[in-house]
Amino acid sequence: MQKPTLPKGTRDFGPEQMRNRLFIFDTIRHTFKRFGFQPLETPSMENLSTLTGKYGNEGDQLLYKILNSGDYAAGLTELDLASGSKKLTPSIAEKGLRYDLTVPFARYVVMNRNNLPMPFKRYQMQPVWRADRPQKGRYREFYQCDADVVGTDSLLCEAEIVLMIDDVFRNLGIDYTLKVNNRKILAGIAEVIGVPGQEATLSVAIDKLDKIGRDKVQDELRERGFSDETLTKLSPLFAFSELPLDQVLVQLTTWLGASETARIGIAELQEMIQLVGQYGLADAPIEFDPTLARGLSYYTGAIFEVKARGVSIGSISGGGRYDNLTGTFGMPGLSGVGISFGVDRIYDVMEELKLFPAGVGQGTQVLLIPFDLEARSVALPLLSQLRESGVAAEVYPDLTKVKKMMDYANAKAIPYVVLIGSEEVQTGLLSVKNMVTGEQTKMTADAVLSLLTL
Repeated sequence: MQKPTLPKGTRDFGPEQMRNRLFIFDTIRHTFKRFGFQPLETPSMENLSTLTGKYGNEGDQLLYKILNSGDYAAGLTELDLASGSKKLTPSIAEKGLRYDLTVPFARYVVMNRNNLPMPFKRYQMQPVWRADRPQKGRYREFYQCDADVVGTDSLLCEAEIVLMIDDVFRNLGIDYTLKVNNRKILAGIAEVIGVPGQEATLSVAIDKLDKIGRDKVQDELRERGFSDETLTKLSPLFAFSELPLDQVLVQLTTWLGASETARIGIAELQEMIQLVGQYGLADAPIEFDPTLARGLSYYTGAIFEVKARGVSIGSISGGGRYDNLTGTFGMPGLSGVGISFGVDRIYDVMEELKLFPAGVGQGTQVLLIPFDLEARSVALPLLSQLRESGVAAEVYPDLTKVKKMMDYANAKAIPYVVLIGSEEVQTGLLSVKNMVTGEQTKMTADAVLSLLTL
């Protein structure tokens, strides 16, 4: 007999875990709706041509490919097999599981561009898949909750992302730090150190700074063709993290003053922070981090990354501005900006820090326990009345030992039990037990309704 197992990097979620997860989903959804975003869903699978080339070389390697149906290898020749996996893949796999929600969203916008009001604001809460190496806080299947707005260049959108981040994590009770940067600043750095146009290569390396350290980042850049002279010019980048925000911006302006691109990026960041203050959010825990790159290659402007304080785990939210993601689908020049909340990492943070409210998402509020068929004839009408009044209620389906039924109530943490035996049927007074305090009282069916609908 085969022992059942789960694929690595995936998880089951039982009722208790799902109640906590739904608390996170509901909190994020509430924020999205209040900020005017509309719901959207896209298929779990996309054409590989839609997905490839949007996430950089490393991202493309993490795409899950879906083998073509039927005898997918029937037409392959020895020459095809010898050509290598990259050339072979299009012949045997035309589709893949989505890597994120942003690229499918861009595809949707292009396909429906004539029917969408611009700017278009949507939120999306669905699973994504990445063929990554599983570890703490990193899964192969996980949920993202995205909010994006396309069709406007206004920095008000970036400011509202900061407000949404604060709203979500304040309501979840998570103490966080929001790191911000701008891809134009990274492009300016590439210009100043003498490697113009190589900001994508630079970004991929320095995005790993907090994971592998400065020395290994420099080693990786050397492997990618950066000279020691270039790396010496890059050294000021690593000295900003310990300075206050205003001093960082001043020194960054001095260092990158020769790059017009960098000056534009710095000005955009300053304006965004000013707008956040005008909204009334004066104490947002924002840190400007010029080493923040975000690995995805489609970002072109502001970039965001959120980390939880008091726990060792990766980013729990991230996003940024992308000016031409829809251009790859034949609709150039449509700017967008978005944010993504990683539910699975948020869950891990809240579980480790014990932040979930007690009894969140409690299911059944009352269990009716009839002792016999006559008692059941009393229990079922009451059950219907309770449900019609909005009370989550159930009846134990079998006529069995009372202890077994009470154990069931305890196992599900049901707060109230209504016991109905021959005496209760004759007198019309039902025995109601508070399973938390242990107190048991007699009351009419109407009194039970009143008690549970307060």
